[in-house]
Amino acid sequence: MKITILGGGGFLGRKIADHLARTGALGGCAIRELTLFDIHAPAPLDAPFNVTCIGGDIAELPQAAIPPETDVIFHLAAVVSAAAEADYELGRRVNLRGNDALIDACRKLAKPPRVVFTSSVASFSGGQDAMLADDARQMPGNSYGAQKAAAELILSDASRRGFIDVVNIRLPTICIRPGAPNKAASSFVSSVVREPLLGLTTTLPVPESFKVWIASPAFATAWLLHAAAMDTSLLGTDRGLNPPGLCASVGDMLDAMERAMPGARALVQAAPDAVIANIVGTWPAAFAATRAPGLGFVRHTDLDALIAEFLANDLEPTRMMRGL
Repeated sequence: MKITILGGGGFLGRKIADHLARTGALGGCAIRELTLFDIHAPAPLDAPFNVTCIGGDIAELPQAAIPPETDVIFHLAAVVSAAAEADYELGRRVNLRGNDALIDACRKLAKPPRVVFTSSVASFSGGQDAMLADDARQMPGNSYGAQKAAAELILSDASRRGFIDVVNIRLPTICIRPGAPNKAASSFVSSVVREPLLGLTTTLPVPESFKVWIASPAFATAWLLHAAAMDTSLLGTDRGLNPPGLCASVGDMLDAMERAMPGARALVQAAPDAVIANIVGTWPAAFAATRAPGLGFVRHTDLDALIAEFLANDLEPTRMMRGL
């Protein structure tokens, strides 16, 4: 099996790559080659199979990024929410034209590859009172969400035409992301927990009552790996899935953090930010997510388990990454 990860230098791309390197297989099939692609060539990976690391512009995808006989492509590359809102041209280039380049590359392959695309909760609206059904209409309230929704349609049409075999996973906000804050409008969702657990102060741009639809890195990784190996005949023509995440208020998250590390909550300072609030305020607070569990996607556990996962897996790597 030959696999490509577009966005292979990002934290989810790396977690998928690390899992593949540890297991040496996907869906019971042995891996013989892995290609990691990002804007800058990802760091080398120690694996029992050949690994190629490539840097470049996804809108002008180099041929080597999707070699002949590629079986699975994880499409994680994106310009994130606040950055896509601030730089409209860059968001369109990466989040829209990048998909055209992917489809064109896949059309040259001898057989259609499985493509696992990371769409987003941001492709919906609804706000704090929402509990969206699986067939809810995508009505994004920001450019990032609009680009993700448009990409879903284009990729699903390419799948219908037989160029690819796509599964569009509408990921919740990932929490707790390792590393440092990024340019996503939702970056605070991780920062308000991660920074205090590192002993650092941080700011909260929304009220503690603000609710978010979240998933831990481990659950997000498991869902993407499952999507890469599942029987897509069960999806029919509807290739978009809302995985079964977790709805929690920021206050609930801070309470769970305090239970894990007493005194940490005092490091969080309120600092309202209208720009951030206006972007994330359009996102739905919860999804029914009734379809995905029947297709083998595991339901998320509680906040205490989410924080325990970060403490066990990502706290020390984050300290080292940031020189703390």
